[in-house]
Amino acid sequence: MAKTAAVARFPSIEKCEVSDANPQSIAADLDGTLLISRSSFPYFMLVAIEAGSLLRGLILLLAFPLIAVAYIFVSEALAIRMLIYISFSGVKVRDIELAARAVLPRFYATDVREDSFSVFDKCKRKVIITANPTIMVEPFVKEYLGGDKVIGTEIEVDPKTGKATGFVKKPGVLVGKWKKLGVLKEFGDEKPGIGIGDRESDHDFMSICKDGYMVLLPSKRAKPLPLDRLKSRLIFHDGRLVQRPTPLNALITYIWLPLGFALCLLRVYFNLPLPERIVRYTYPMLGIKLVIKGKPPTPDSKGNLYVCNHRTALDPIIIAIALGRKVSCVTYSVSKLSRFQSPIPAVALTRNREADAAMIKALLEKGDLVVCPEGTTCREPYLLRFSALFAELSDRIVPVAMDVKQSMFNGTTVRGVKFWDPYFYFMNPRPTYEVTFLERLPEEMTCKAGGKSSFEVANHVQRLLADSLGFECTQLTRKDKYTLLGGNDGKVESMYSKKGN
Repeated sequence: MAKTAAVARFPSIEKCEVSDANPQSIAADLDGTLLISRSSFPYFMLVAIEAGSLLRGLILLLAFPLIAVAYIFVSEALAIRMLIYISFSGVKVRDIELAARAVLPRFYATDVREDSFSVFDKCKRKVIITANPTIMVEPFVKEYLGGDKVIGTEIEVDPKTGKATGFVKKPGVLVGKWKKLGVLKEFGDEKPGIGIGDRESDHDFMSICKDGYMVLLPSKRAKPLPLDRLKSRLIFHDGRLVQRPTPLNALITYIWLPLGFALCLLRVYFNLPLPERIVRYTYPMLGIKLVIKGKPPTPDSKGNLYVCNHRTALDPIIIAIALGRKVSCVTYSVSKLSRFQSPIPAVALTRNREADAAMIKALLEKGDLVVCPEGTTCREPYLLRFSALFAELSDRIVPVAMDVKQSMFNGTTVRGVKFWDPYFYFMNPRPTYEVTFLERLPEEMTCKAGGKSSFEVANHVQRLLADSLGFECTQLTRKDKYTLLGGNDGKVESMYSKKGN
């Protein structure tokens, strides 16, 4: 009955037509309206885990039945207050902001509705009105949806500690009449041309818009927006979880967590002492899928320089396993303990060009060497700019294309503890690593024998790897990634100084 009344009062968004010649202003709800999912629980779960801890996430999961009861039988506002208190209480605001900027956009991006976004995107002035905390949704709305303003619930912050108290500022959670007052305050006498929402609590603010439309199509039938239609490319993101943590996915993850940790210890420490030529056969026995393509050059007295794109810290180890012999590698921002545990020789770079060049030359004289010229990992199908240093030091360059498949946990992090990266990768039920050896560069495409500049060689290798993987080349760098995701420039000293503040 209520749904029939809503349809009678407000037509479906499918009937909304926005003229490019006469763009209007719009006030739009978020969950269930611009997003396919009507529930904000997964996003609060992400904040609880990534800004808080796995324990906080578990507490939120255990509280879900109570939150659902509150939403259905008491009020939407009470349910949101409970979500905010459990997820935010005692968490540094800086950590919440970083999670909102580095983790949430990837999950929001795959949840955008195509029909409602098409209307939203054509409007001139775009305002989001939501019950979710502003701090949580604003980075995604402005960067990826092109929104001009977010009117959301404001959280209380303890000025002495910089931590969220878990409570909200007046007037409270923005639902019902508070959304209406928020729109009136923002637009004043100039009412929004269009208002769109998906539930009865949105009717108040929609009623003051010149035209109101309901998003009625069930979420299972809604068509997601192609990622290339977002206002920015989603290249960098952080966070350990691969799948959106709906209540069911979160429950499965927490049940798997102790089993996965035990399995990852077996996978790591069973294979650690074994020769590389044996490990490629023990991996399948332990549920690790290793796909090797191409034919690497045979070893000889001169060392080959294997140049690969960077997917996880395991890249050089996987190449050694694929070759069936030990190779050396150079690393950056990896702890001494991680290098000590590495089954292959791992030497730390200094970021001093002369010192690093001398070190790499010395390693090549001893045998094969693996380098990752991107300088940091990238999860999405993009290649970052390649450092040209490797091209100056050897003409025996072998490009190696790397790719991974992870179903539950990401084996890389910016804000987390990097020591645990390999363990999270091996905690996946069936992790996959793909290695493709390309042909060694012909002499005419090298610096010494071919007379090419180091930048030409580096860009050529980047394009070869991108073509092999079906990825896109970019000019983005490690600094770009860490500035966006971690709030620092990616240098070891600044990373640790930020964590200490």
